[in-house]
Amino acid sequence: MSFQILGTGSALPACKKTNEDLSQLVDTSDEWIVTRTGIRERPILTTEMVTDIAVEAARNALENSGLTPADLDYIVCPTLGGDYLTPSLACVVQKELGASCPAVDVNGACSGFLYALDVADGIFARKKARHVLVLAAERLSRILDWSDRSTCVLFGDASAAVVLGEGDALRFLEVGAKGNLCLASPLIINNCPYTAADTRKPGLLMKNREVYTFAVGAICDGLKKAEEATGIPMEETDYFFLHQANLRIIETARKKLGLPEEKFPVNIHKYGNTSSASIPLLLDEWNRSGRLKKGQKLVFCAFGAGLTTGTAAIEWTK
Repeated sequence: MSFQILGTGSALPACKKTNEDLSQLVDTSDEWIVTRTGIRERPILTTEMVTDIAVEAARNALENSGLTPADLDYIVCPTLGGDYLTPSLACVVQKELGASCPAVDVNGACSGFLYALDVADGIFARKKARHVLVLAAERLSRILDWSDRSTCVLFGDASAAVVLGEGDALRFLEVGAKGNLCLASPLIINNCPYTAADTRKPGLLMKNREVYTFAVGAICDGLKKAEEATGIPMEETDYFFLHQANLRIIETARKKLGLPEEKFPVNIHKYGNTSSASIPLLLDEWNRSGRLKKGQKLVFCAFGAGLTTGTAAIEWTK
């Protein structure tokens, strides 16, 4: 017995910044960004906190599932960080929801949603819960170097969640890591008088070419492993929900695998890369638009800083 998805939810900041807006900050243009990434705009937290959109996404997911905060037995928050170093985002959300269950954050970067599903799978396997909230919430805007045109145009802020219940919908789940600073987020917090100052420039670092190669390979490997483990040919999988990092990455992987475009939902043009919130945000859009049908076969696949990877195959049961 593992889990099934009972409901989805998401929430976004009120502020959106277009490519034209960013061209006022750095030497870039709408054509430059769209051609290289597929991104046209992205949500940015300005007046709200991470907690605000996280709680809203959680409530939306609970409503969609027909459950209440009192029904939750565990909260797992994949995130690069909430509003505080401590308490965790998961604990703050638990308080705001009025839940009374254990709550913990998980940092798997852009693969965080898959890592959180893996944590939840273990919780269900040990009979520790009947209902688990997996809530991704990210504020990438606060860790960017806004003078670096190669990275600041890529990311957006968002929150998205799934409510999991006991079930047998999970067909395959694997996460992995390969320690590498090819993609890094050196958040420099050091005010100890006995420690040498860190002179590195704060902000998200990215070696774009290496990341591109790694990401395409991670997608192809992940989808092949899911096919082998489940015995379901890729051609018979209904949809592949990939981490929305770059449209070029998605298209290159898709073409390498020889799969049709309609099997790969995308929303990167509206949100940019929202890290761990990326896949559940896309899933919530498709759930609420009625495009997901009971019995459909879905595969999730993500890659991120660490370097981390994650792939899951699941049957849609709603």
